[in-house]
Amino acid sequence: MALYPYTLQPVALNLTEAEFHQAQYELFASASPSFGLSSFKTKEWIIMAVVVVLAIAGLIFVTGYSTIIFWLMLVGVVIYLLARTLGFKWYVKREFDKQVADQEMPDEMRQMKLGVQKHGLVMAMPSNQPDMMKNSQMRGMQMRAGATQQAVIPWTSIKSWDETDDYIFMMFELKGQQGSQIVPKRLQAQKFPIDTVRQHLQEVVPVKGLNPENLQPPA
Repeated sequence: MALYPYTLQPVALNLTEAEFHQAQYELFASASPSFGLSSFKTKEWIIMAVVVVLAIAGLIFVTGYSTIIFWLMLVGVVIYLLARTLGFKWYVKREFDKQVADQEMPDEMRQMKLGVQKHGLVMAMPSNQPDMMKNSQMRGMQMRAGATQQAVIPWTSIKSWDETDDYIFMMFELKGQQGSQIVPKRLQAQKFPIDTVRQHLQEVVPVKGLNPENLQPPA
């Protein structure tokens, strides 16, 4: 936990296009079935072990051209392992690229600053960017005038959230308007209290996992 659990001033998000797509990919991959060795069921391990044992026994006790089938059995196990791990990882990446190929990072995220307060997540932007504050994600928020315009997402408006090793994602609904926010964990190096954000999110939504269906359809 940071020495001071809240921000004195909003911290620049500085989110790049590459980070935006990387964050989306990490979330997409985390929501997909696991493609590591841990994803194999016990039954699969047993079947592969039996096949390997039979193949090795065949190579030991059988000679000549008859050993070809046992080599094929071993090759089949290797191909299956590669297909279930690297092959599935490639498939997930391809599906992700198909879905987000045309998506661009919203302009407002380029100059956004984020702050953390007891009542909610603070979003700040330069006051010379009025068009950004008219974005659908900003509508319904109470704006505070000054050198920067600020909006607050109350913690109680968070409907669902999730996190990966590098990002925290949240979906919210405020005065009939729906939105989402990405928080890079690298901001912690700038004294942005990631632990405080996680604590507040856990208080309002104890179970992680983005659930768009929790949002009410806009009127």
